[in-house]
Amino acid sequence: MAVQKLREGKRAVGTMVRMIQNPAVAVVAHHAGLDFIMLDLEHGPYTLETVGDVFKVGRALGLGCFVRVPELAKGYVSRCLDAGATGIMVPMLESVEQAQLLVRWAKYAPLGSRGFGGIGGHTNFVSIGADATPAFMAKANVDTLAIAQIETAPAIQAIDAIAAVPGIDALLIGPNDLAISMGCAGDLMGETLDKAVGKVAAAAKKHNKIFGMHGPDSLLDRWLPKGLTLVMSSLDANILANGLKAISQKYKS
Repeated sequence: MAVQKLREGKRAVGTMVRMIQNPAVAVVAHHAGLDFIMLDLEHGPYTLETVGDVFKVGRALGLGCFVRVPELAKGYVSRCLDAGATGIMVPMLESVEQAQLLVRWAKYAPLGSRGFGGIGGHTNFVSIGADATPAFMAKANVDTLAIAQIETAPAIQAIDAIAAVPGIDALLIGPNDLAISMGCAGDLMGETLDKAVGKVAAAAKKHNKIFGMHGPDSLLDRWLPKGLTLVMSSLDANILANGLKAISQKYKS
């Protein structure tokens, strides 16, 4: 499982899914060798029913089932987790208070106050009895990631404090929005963004958090030797477009 690999300091590789709704996307990703997929509810059209349909297949295969919720809201965090997500990422998280809210809603007591549903996607539709509840909650807190997406200048300013919040498991760079926020839109390889990402990498190392990024190959390659283990490359729409373009160029040229 992706979460276990990341907990052990190993690299987990996946992609963003924003367009495909068929649960078979989890099967294709698994057979392709990916460790996880991340459904994008921030920019994609998915409903929670789609989340549940895709993730029940993904979980059955042992594929990491991550989701980017549209915003920091209890309804999104808790319902996506109960639908089977093994990682919740909140976009543009930029303060200690927001990090604490994510933990409150994503983790069971004593780390947080996530509500307990005894059966659902998160239990693989097996009923969890009262006697088994404490052990299930403790295991779920380890097996589920709370991911802060770092993509604004205020987040960089507060990064050490955000990383220090108990229950925050990973810091994941969103380079495009981060560059925009820092006044260097489109310059993903420049000094300004490089320094900002370096601060996140340092904070992750200092507080024993997972360091992640969703970005182009050039940026991922730069940070792989510097502790980057949660690696997310491309997204389904681009992968499909590139594959179709390759066919077109080969046979129509």
